[in-house]
Amino acid sequence: MIKTVFDLEVFNLSYKIAMDIFQMTRNFPKEERYSLTDQIVRSSRSVSATIAEGWGRRIYENEFKKYLIYAMGSLEETKVWLYFSKDCSYISVEKFSELEKNLDELGAKIYKLYENWKTL
Repeated sequence: MIKTVFDLEVFNLSYKIAMDIFQMTRNFPKEERYSLTDQIVRSSRSVSATIAEGWGRRIYENEFKKYLIYAMGSLEETKVWLYFSKDCSYISVEKFSELEKNLDELGAKIYKLYENWKTL
């Protein structure tokens, strides 16, 4: 049974991915602190924060669903920053592939929740 946002699989998965990305960026060059590092951390955190904000408005079905769409937008933004991280050689191809796979799976789960959510 889902009682809080912490019971949503998409919230927990998005939070884990955001923390993985945060840890990964600790090794980025200092000169990227206010650009790439800041952007990828912010966009990855925005996914779970937006899901939580939508959850707070869930009594209005379309509101919650709108926030799930916003979360997918932040997820896609995170992917772009991930590509920059790889192409700037800040992360390995293996780490990139792992995170990209996790983001793709999360996106599919968010979309499935969007498609199936019904407010009681």
